[in-house]
Amino acid sequence: MQDLLIGYDTDGDKRITKDDAPPNKDYFLQSTEGHTVILRNTYYLSNLLQELAIAHDSLQPSLVISLSRIQEPPAERISRRIRTQFWDDLTRTIDAKGLDRIAGDEKMHDNQQRVYVPHNDTIGVTYFKNLQKDRPNLDVVVLPKDITTEYVLSINDKPGILALKIDHNKGVPFVVPGGRFNEMYGWDSYFEGIGLLLDERYDLAKGMVDNFCYQVKYYGKILNANRSYYLTRTQPPFLSSFIREVYDAMPEKDSEWLAESTAICIQEYNTVWMQGKRYTPETGLNRYYADGIGIPPETEPGHFKEVIGEFAQKAGLSAAEFEAGYKNGTIKSPGLDRYFVHDRTLRESGHDTSWRLDDVAADLNCVDVNSLLYKYEKDLEYILGTYFKNGLKGTDGRTYTAGYFAEKAKLRKELMHHYLWDDTRNCYFDYNIKEKKRTDFMAATNFYPLWAGLCDKDEAKKLTAVLMHELKAKGGFLASSEESTKKYATNNVQRQWDYPNGWAPHQMMLWKGLLNYGYNDEAYEMVYRWLYMITRNAVDYNGTIPEKYDVVSGSHKVYAEYGNVGTDFAYITRSGFGWMNASYQYGMSLLPEDFIKRLDALEEPSPIME
Repeated sequence: MQDLLIGYDTDGDKRITKDDAPPNKDYFLQSTEGHTVILRNTYYLSNLLQELAIAHDSLQPSLVISLSRIQEPPAERISRRIRTQFWDDLTRTIDAKGLDRIAGDEKMHDNQQRVYVPHNDTIGVTYFKNLQKDRPNLDVVVLPKDITTEYVLSINDKPGILALKIDHNKGVPFVVPGGRFNEMYGWDSYFEGIGLLLDERYDLAKGMVDNFCYQVKYYGKILNANRSYYLTRTQPPFLSSFIREVYDAMPEKDSEWLAESTAICIQEYNTVWMQGKRYTPETGLNRYYADGIGIPPETEPGHFKEVIGEFAQKAGLSAAEFEAGYKNGTIKSPGLDRYFVHDRTLRESGHDTSWRLDDVAADLNCVDVNSLLYKYEKDLEYILGTYFKNGLKGTDGRTYTAGYFAEKAKLRKELMHHYLWDDTRNCYFDYNIKEKKRTDFMAATNFYPLWAGLCDKDEAKKLTAVLMHELKAKGGFLASSEESTKKYATNNVQRQWDYPNGWAPHQMMLWKGLLNYGYNDEAYEMVYRWLYMITRNAVDYNGTIPEKYDVVSGSHKVYAEYGNVGTDFAYITRSGFGWMNASYQYGMSLLPEDFIKRLDALEEPSPIME
């Protein structure tokens, strides 16, 4: 390994990439059969480095590495490593075996391992209290019955992991996104689940649904993530899709599991979305709305410097003085309070952050959340109509039928068309309930109705034309258009969920949306563009599979807030990034074989698509 790095890693980052200076010599290997093999391109040399890193991990004195593995076709290599290595490295449990890895990371802020357990989870309380006896550094906190915003604020200086399901004295496993995201995230988990099912990791995908259901049962919602400071915040709703797809993929059907999971899904639909602040009776539609007090504690120091500076200037104080007073409660600022409601809500939407939602998120009936809830209603109609023809008793004791959710879906479709559809621009847009008008921000979320199956053929044709014109880029679909991003940006901060970036969940949903309506050519083109960008970057940069990409330049070198998780590693990436991995496996499952051959040959997308 050292010989290879000395000769070819000219920038000293413990990787062999296209950014290293061109070597002056070929790299010679002697095979076990006595043949001389010459490696002379970055991809093969970086593969050799990766295989040596894997061999080094095995702690064996020697190991045979096949030439076929070093010269493995790139798409085949990426997909194989996701299937056989990445999912395992991203799997976590919250129990005696897995606690050190998840409860001792940098997000804990102190030297304690701290686990918060719901007061009515008797199995979990008993398990963690017993575990505490042998772990003096473990702090087990039983949550109160009523979890208020004031309570969540009071524990901000004592961050901890939120317990998930314990089954047969073990934590039910789940997949994390990767990097600093070392916990179970809401919508990430659904997209990771798509990849897991494709790779036949059925038990792991089912376990993630079980952990979602646990969260609804004991925390009242599917959490943004299972950290203490997310207790008042949910994420985009995907539970019905997750349940349906896991059940469809199960080798052996478990009807009791389906009944229990579906009942909890109905509970979430009723209690999280169709009552309280996330439901807006004036339109009959939904919004994201995250409760909380003060500055979101998970943000990095200085993240709100400009916003706080504006309020401080009006108050005649320095930003530091104003922030300190605001935090300790001596300074009251309803305007800043409202800003942070919008900011938390923006984070609940999963799109943290975007100029589409900045300082307005809680006032919007968003296209995305209403499309997702329409999909809930259609999924529940399907599940009940197919498997529970006589109805299913919910957790509230009420019996629900397919017809009930059919009516809900019909009404939502009508309301979305009334409030969100723009006949002039042939597109759905978010509706501002405060200003009583549609926005005009062009974003990938505007096209979720294609994924949800909400459109008729004519509407789908119009939407597809707009989508391919407004958001198609070199490496896939843009998160938002350049025009909208420039129009609504109030400073030069590059919001990560905006132009020029592209994200895995948007790609996956929009591919499915195009295929739903028979736009196969458009779908295959966009799948290929995305997979080519990932593959090209992995070939050039030592196997890098990061969180997000600049789809305009077709590069993982993204210049936006929060950086790009998954780019910081030595010798070999061991886990990629959760939904990026899933998007690759999903894309590979969709592409015809001749496209995959072109991908392995690294043929650029533009000539292929003409």
